[in-house]
Amino acid sequence: MNTRTPLESPSSTVVLSISFNDDCSCFAVGLNTGFCIFHAETCALRTTRDFNAGVGLVQMMGKANYVGLVGGGRQPKFAANKLIIWDDLKSKSALEISALTPVRGVQLSKDHIVVVLQNSVRVYRFAKPPNLLSAYETANNPWGLCCLSPKRIAFPGRTTGHVQLVEIATGNVSIIPAHTSAVKAVQLSPDGEMLATASEMGTLIRVFSTSNCARLVELRRGIDPATIFSLAFNPSGTMLACTSDKSTLHIFDIPMMPRMFSDVYSFASAPFEVDDEGTEGGGLGGGGGGGGGGAGVVGGLLPMSESTTLGTSRPPKGVIGWVGENTLLVVGAGRDARWEKFVVHEGGSEGRRYCVREGWKRYLAGP
Repeated sequence: MNTRTPLESPSSTVVLSISFNDDCSCFAVGLNTGFCIFHAETCALRTTRDFNAGVGLVQMMGKANYVGLVGGGRQPKFAANKLIIWDDLKSKSALEISALTPVRGVQLSKDHIVVVLQNSVRVYRFAKPPNLLSAYETANNPWGLCCLSPKRIAFPGRTTGHVQLVEIATGNVSIIPAHTSAVKAVQLSPDGEMLATASEMGTLIRVFSTSNCARLVELRRGIDPATIFSLAFNPSGTMLACTSDKSTLHIFDIPMMPRMFSDVYSFASAPFEVDDEGTEGGGLGGGGGGGGGGAGVVGGLLPMSESTTLGTSRPPKGVIGWVGENTLLVVGAGRDARWEKFVVHEGGSEGRRYCVREGWKRYLAGP
């Protein structure tokens, strides 16, 4: 007989997913009870919606009142194969898009809805009803990798390690052979002119020009394999930040001229919080959504099948959002969900730049 007192109440609030809006002024979190939106720089609560059921994925449309929602957790609010475009001003569903398989990722703009499935990406016109514009096959993409800029969409190619780059206006597709192993992270710069990628090995980050698909630079995170959690460019595209399961935030310069024959190491690094948490249910379950991972058990994360529900694996950690040229946030999910603020400073030893954590908060705990 187990007489131990549980450390957490079964009804405690758990963060299942995290995403920033396009300018990183806000971040949204999917909960086992609904969703919340926070002002990014201050971590002040902006919006909360209690559904008494789980939201495994939430994506804001800029600063507008529309939010993309997908059910998740042990008691999902919505079906796994359905995307709900929620009108938060009216507190009701505005649009619905159903698929034959579970939705793994969502990207929104005022003109387009991008729905990411395990083996395809579907692009819709933002209209009522939504108008399917195009569909693309991909390699296995259980983590819903996709990024959207005003002019381009990037997501895994049909061949492992490749990335497809779609020009929204013309529909033209370019294929970038980014890595030899599966792609683990993709990120477009704010102006859409650069694409950063990392593989499941997690040792190298490659940056490409989106205008001609040329490799601009190769950035070395480290020598040991790692699971990349997040990649993010600063607003001007002069720096790139990276987090991984090594619990270290790395910040790199992006050279203006291509450097094809030498690695570029991070000019600054700092530790961030990565708690060894299990799933919403308290164990490892069988995979999950949005939080990282690759093929096999990588960095403590389990593989994910089409039958796995979003938000039932280890919670995402180390999600990056730049709130200024030299200021960035690192946000984690789970029961002990944390917001951390880092600033890049000038004038270290020998005039070098350095990165320090200037604040942190358990953002579900309130003020």
